[in-house]
Amino acid sequence: MDADMMRILTGSCLGIGLAAACGFRVFVPMLFISIAARADYVHLSSGWEWVGSLPALIAFATATGLEIAAYYVPWIDHLLDTLAAPAAVVAGTAITAACVGDIHPLLKWGLAIVAGGGSAAAVQAMTTTARVVSTATTGGLGNPLVATAEAGAAVGLSALAVFLPVAALAVVVALVIYSVRFVWRRMFGATEAPAAPPQQPVAG
Repeated sequence: MDADMMRILTGSCLGIGLAAACGFRVFVPMLFISIAARADYVHLSSGWEWVGSLPALIAFATATGLEIAAYYVPWIDHLLDTLAAPAAVVAGTAITAACVGDIHPLLKWGLAIVAGGGSAAAVQAMTTTARVVSTATTGGLGNPLVATAEAGAAVGLSALAVFLPVAALAVVVALVIYSVRFVWRRMFGATEAPAAPPQQPVAG
């Protein structure tokens, strides 16, 4: 396998890993890729070099801090979930396109939309569902724990994608499968009907 193909495959794994992390927090992966690009650790596709600029780094850092803090404010977290759903898909698509490399536009955007946007959407659906379950079962008291877990997952998956992109892709595949099953069970899973008590024999 030549160097160009290896770079494209690595960039694809990097982008998809960061896209899935967008499902946890939209701006955390953006901050990671901005830092990595500014440090020349990763190379972005043509037209996306601005992601590694100092203004972009400052903007992503500010947005990351505000996003993480806002999820600890009651009711605001649910509002953010509503806004984050489409934002995560857009961010996941964009970050995959930025990382995949200079390939044919049709292939690049097809991969970005399906793999990047799709993985972000699946993870975001899981986090939204988990927050609804937490609110219903704990009256919202458990939501800060959910928010902390989501932020930690966003940081962990983003770091894994930057430093071990192939391993991150394996994690994303498992995470997407789990997310789809989790959401499906919560939305459409039928509870088992209780077993009927055994009938007593009728005395003759």
